[in-house]
Amino acid sequence: MRPRRLAPFVLALLAPLHAHGAVAYPPVAPGYELVFPRDEGSHPDYRIEWWYVTGHIDDAASKVKAPRGFQVTFFRVRTGLAADNPSSFAPRQVLFAHAALADPAHGKLRHAQRSARTGFDLAYAREGRLDVKLDDWSIREAGPGRYVTVVHGEDFDFEITLAATQPPLLQGERGFSRKGPDPRAASYYYSLPQLAVSGEVKVGDATRKVSGQAWFDHEWSSDYVDESALGWDWLGVNMTDGGALMAFRMRDRQGGERWAGATMRGPSPALRATSAAGAGEARSLGSAEVKTFGREQVAWTPLESWRSPRTGVTYPVQWRVQVGDRRYRIEPLLLDAELDSRPTTGILYWEGPIRLVDEATGKEAGRGYLELTGYGGKLDL
Repeated sequence: MRPRRLAPFVLALLAPLHAHGAVAYPPVAPGYELVFPRDEGSHPDYRIEWWYVTGHIDDAASKVKAPRGFQVTFFRVRTGLAADNPSSFAPRQVLFAHAALADPAHGKLRHAQRSARTGFDLAYAREGRLDVKLDDWSIREAGPGRYVTVVHGEDFDFEITLAATQPPLLQGERGFSRKGPDPRAASYYYSLPQLAVSGEVKVGDATRKVSGQAWFDHEWSSDYVDESALGWDWLGVNMTDGGALMAFRMRDRQGGERWAGATMRGPSPALRATSAAGAGEARSLGSAEVKTFGREQVAWTPLESWRSPRTGVTYPVQWRVQVGDRRYRIEPLLLDAELDSRPTTGILYWEGPIRLVDEATGKEAGRGYLELTGYGGKLDL
């Protein structure tokens, strides 16, 4: 029993936030204490949740370093339907998954997507520890601080191991991340930056061992996007000094800024030593300084755009981002990074690998991923 495309069903989920009828979705509020590994698992009472990995990888055997990007995301949605139906076929929870390889030499994304209702041990998101499966795709904990994700697309496959080199980075107010003026628009949110990558990637008939660095995000919410928000711009970067930067902004219906925030973890001697270690090596680290930045301390300025030849949507893919007193330039490694997931989630967005340049020095400050949503129309979750 393979997952089926559920686009018509997804349309029933796209109701405005705060208008859930008789379904009681728990709110996201300050004061919740994230506990690991418990909170790496599913939180099925909440309306939406995702586990999101992005990274830069190199062919481990090649003498010529040609970085590629990869991403895989698993979404869980509590539909609010058939809550009292005891049938195993009742669509109480639905899973979606997106995956992509971004190879600048190829010129565009290789991508794949899946969807299915949970059940029958073919599609599930376990509680208490990270263990999500959608047919033959999965992401799971493989021991303390180690995670494995497996994806099988039509023209690519990968099995990648992620080894934690740093403790979780709690976003916002100790994991409570505001997304708008309405305090109900929020998520519980943490990241695992500077993950050491090892594994295999298959494209066509060629299988290559790869290594690199990745970033992991986990969020869950009941009211993520308020009714006045159009979409968001998001950035997650593994800094070259061993630190980490996450920045985002929510846009209003006119395309202006509605909300913004950022978190920066600075380097430390332990972090720098781990950053220089070989891929796949995980170490126990002490804490580094973490700073959070509010709306008035974060500014996004678009510099250059790219227009999709398939959908006609224009995305601002090069930016200047100011966080506190630091100014960076975001440079995409691949322009054609549009991901059309309308057959599963109904969402059209741009998501691709980038390099971050420190404008004060002109030097590369880190590498990561940029995500742009809502440019093809209002984003509904």
